[in-house]
Amino acid sequence: MANHKAKLFVFSAPSGSGKTTIVRDVLKNFPDFVFSISATTRKKRSNEKNGIDYFFINEEEFKQKIEAGEFVEWEKFYDYYYGTLKSFVDGMLEKGISTVYEVDVKGALRIKKKYSNSVLIFIAPPSIEELNKRLINRNTETDDDLNKRIERAEMELSFKDKFDYVVSNIDLAHAKTEVKRIIEKELTKE
Repeated sequence: MANHKAKLFVFSAPSGSGKTTIVRDVLKNFPDFVFSISATTRKKRSNEKNGIDYFFINEEEFKQKIEAGEFVEWEKFYDYYYGTLKSFVDGMLEKGISTVYEVDVKGALRIKKKYSNSVLIFIAPPSIEELNKRLINRNTETDDDLNKRIERAEMELSFKDKFDYVVSNIDLAHAKTEVKRIIEKELTKE
């Protein structure tokens, strides 16, 4: 796969849609790809590692990076900042390495605006009701954070038509296969 032109594969979805599971499958199936690690001011969860899952930084440092123009995209939601470092994106493109991004819908659209070769893939849940069940069963959020994620899901779903592809995650195996097919198709485009 190293002879393809580097592309940015940008995944967005409401929390609980299966996006992270699908992204992990993409990285397994396309070992030449690199995952973009976002920066965040959110507290690290017990199963997360700094520099692997996120770059965990404090709010003051994040704001300094915003002022310095170091982010391709950034947003504050759930009372925390999240962002994609421009130096990372440009470095991978210069090396000819395709990268995978897992960002919110507005961030995805900002990436597409700045990098026209990016491919936006929206992972849609089967329904809002199913999404609510997944979030509750995940048991990783406080009640307050859970309510914020549920509220945000409808807004995120309203952006799906702005994406290059929408993959409905009714059946995880089927969704993984569909995403793999999309990536293979995009890699053969000039």
